[in-house]
Amino acid sequence: MGKTVEDLLRECAPQVVGVIARRFGDFASAEDAVQEALLAAARHWPVDGVPDNPRGWLVQTAARKMTDLIRSEVARRRREDEVFHAPSPGDAVDRDDTLVVLFLCCHPELTPASAIALTLRAVGGLATAEIANAFLVPEATMTQRITRAKQKLRGAGFAMPGPDEFAARLRSVLHVLYLIFNEGYTSSVGGSLHRTELSGEAIRLTRAVHARLPSDPEVAGLLALMLLTDARRPARTGPNGSLIPLADQDRSSWDKALIVEGVELIMAAVERGAIGEYQLQASIAAIHDDALRAEDTDWPQILGMYGLLERMTGNPMVSLNRAIAVAMVHGPAEGLKLIDALDGRLPGHYRLDAVRAHLHEMSGDVPRAVAHYRAAAARTTSTPEQRYLMEKAAKLAQ
Repeated sequence: MGKTVEDLLRECAPQVVGVIARRFGDFASAEDAVQEALLAAARHWPVDGVPDNPRGWLVQTAARKMTDLIRSEVARRRREDEVFHAPSPGDAVDRDDTLVVLFLCCHPELTPASAIALTLRAVGGLATAEIANAFLVPEATMTQRITRAKQKLRGAGFAMPGPDEFAARLRSVLHVLYLIFNEGYTSSVGGSLHRTELSGEAIRLTRAVHARLPSDPEVAGLLALMLLTDARRPARTGPNGSLIPLADQDRSSWDKALIVEGVELIMAAVERGAIGEYQLQASIAAIHDDALRAEDTDWPQILGMYGLLERMTGNPMVSLNRAIAVAMVHGPAEGLKLIDALDGRLPGHYRLDAVRAHLHEMSGDVPRAVAHYRAAAARTTSTPEQRYLMEKAAKLAQ
């Protein structure tokens, strides 16, 4: 099956931003120009057909938009003379600057929140509304955040940072890639559980970072985590797109090649010494993938890893996952006690209700399980998750 116009635009966007930013030396204006070119393509391609060289078309269109932007800012003749020598379509094919765009979006002048938001838009291809949903803020607020981030990058130039800056930005870069992958693996909004264009792009970019830093254990850990998680994707949905939880999945349909690659990566990473949060998450994923049946899962080992991860990060979602592991090892009552302490840290989050429902179901408290499944369904913005939670409640209530 050929790529849709939307697929092509998402794939080309960061590459075209790279070409235009490299050519004109202004990332912020380049991103604006490319956004206009993408809108023009979205209008014309469905009617006129996709051009033979989509990236070349976008580069030429964005270059013209860039000329207009610079003229509107009363650029002097010297700069305009440079603009008139627009890049050729071949520039878009011969060089992929997506990784440069990624590191520029994680510039030290930006706050982590701004860097993540800008990268999710410029590299991940998420709409501003989707990014706002991920950060639980209004769309207008996220629009302002992205605009301010781009303004801070005006005049920053366009080049891969040196070794010292590269290392300093790496943590933000990895976090951004992690968020992009998660949005692709479990979409926070809409009718599809997966957005493979996002998870696939996150894996591609993480591979690129790993190629530059092959001995960094956390880069390897993040790549391993993505591969070990994505390996389960074929079994996560039924024929009608319905969600299938981990315990009920047909494990024979998991991607064995991805599991082997992920396990090899994480084993090599942990042998290097210092253990980081992505290595721990990848190790947990490897334990799940190693179990031939759900009942074979080594929950005591997972519990120990979540305890270490919780102390390392202080992340409330990690604490919630640790509560699940506690319930699997010591019983649902113990897990529910830990969840009660998370209400103030995750106020109103649908996963609190979903986990409570599951643990009450484990303990045989059907009325409470039904109530929490329904509450979780009312709070999630994912249609497949909402459908799954409502079906669970309906089956228990029969």
